[in-house]
Amino acid sequence: MTTVDAPPAPAPGADPPTAKGDVGSVLRLVAAVTALGVLSVWAGFWKALLVIAALFVMVMLHEVGHFVMARRAGMKATEFFVGFGPRLWSVRRGETEYGVKALPLGGYVKIIGMTNLEPVPAEDEPRTYRQKPFWGRLGVAVAGSAVHMVLAFLLLFALNAVVGNGLHAQQLPVIDTLAGIEGRPVPAADAGLQVGDEILALDGAPVAGFEDFRSYVRSRPGTPIRVDYERGGRTATTTLTPIEVPADPAEGPGPATRGFVGISARSEPTTVGPVQALGRSASDFGTLFKGTGGALGKLLSFGGIQSYADQVQGKEVAQGDEGNRFLSPVGVYRVAGAAAEQGIGSVLLLLVLINIFVGIFNMLPLLPFDGGHVSIAVYEAIRSRIKGRRHFADVGKLMPVAYVTVALLVLISISSLYIDIVRPLDL
Repeated sequence: MTTVDAPPAPAPGADPPTAKGDVGSVLRLVAAVTALGVLSVWAGFWKALLVIAALFVMVMLHEVGHFVMARRAGMKATEFFVGFGPRLWSVRRGETEYGVKALPLGGYVKIIGMTNLEPVPAEDEPRTYRQKPFWGRLGVAVAGSAVHMVLAFLLLFALNAVVGNGLHAQQLPVIDTLAGIEGRPVPAADAGLQVGDEILALDGAPVAGFEDFRSYVRSRPGTPIRVDYERGGRTATTTLTPIEVPADPAEGPGPATRGFVGISARSEPTTVGPVQALGRSASDFGTLFKGTGGALGKLLSFGGIQSYADQVQGKEVAQGDEGNRFLSPVGVYRVAGAAAEQGIGSVLLLLVLINIFVGIFNMLPLLPFDGGHVSIAVYEAIRSRIKGRRHFADVGKLMPVAYVTVALLVLISISSLYIDIVRPLDL
């Protein structure tokens, strides 16, 4: 990275004038949003729309993180806007202009002097991002991703302490689905069992949980089992004979075969006390962070890129790689709708995963990501220590890389939209 000893001389200028409030435009925007809300309720997709609204709030909180850290570091933030495009309305409070723009696709905060390429009035130079100490710049750069991580942890805590976390679901001895192996009978269905039946006892021994049922059945392939169950408040008895199937090697050492009856259990998300929820949430966060980072690494690997390219071209990919892709707004909407139909727990878990993914992805060490500003700040700190005086990175030398990154993001946006329309995920 090329460096220069100081930023170029700032060009004269002035603070942007406060825009006049276009009340009519704001009212039209509010009317449009209200109409969309009414339409969503009438058409039945309001749940998915609420999830999208939650994602929008998350994006704005990301920008709030940057704004708060910039103010704490003594930087000058001249704009904080909801949306992009033409300005609809704004008001100035102190040195910052707050407002609403026409396209509600996110938002932004403008901090002066983010790089040596931006001209700034001489009197404002001491309050630019580039002139602040390393820790101030680092704090602003990581604030957005830090907000996402905090949100993810808080949502996990809500799941564990209040709503019920599907990651720790308790399997009940209640039949949720009946499914067989291709070409083989479904013993549970042949025995007259149905979805919703609660298994009470096996061969006279009470069943406390589904694991009791599973282990008993697996150890008795070909052996008739007397099953006491409850359906609609009434008890009944039937005989269930598991068929013999190969054991799963992933289950560890044991018999080469096991019993199978074609039953999956109903799951019930569990909650714990606040103190235990803190520990469980921290553990869950670590697991999901590691898993998300691994998935992103796989997606950005050579094999992941090849798989993504094959999906764009309509080629078949290896089983399990269908989800190895970026999601467009269409894909996010479908996933959000599916989660909303499953309940608040699924929605919160989806938001946790999105927050963690965005937080990690945003730290890629390339401009225009926040991680690019982090890498520049670290580089400047190292070079300044080596030379004994402050150095500024010549960001102009990095712009070709930034342009390529933006072009790739545009390509990903277009290709992911195409895939989500032509080959939607099987949810």
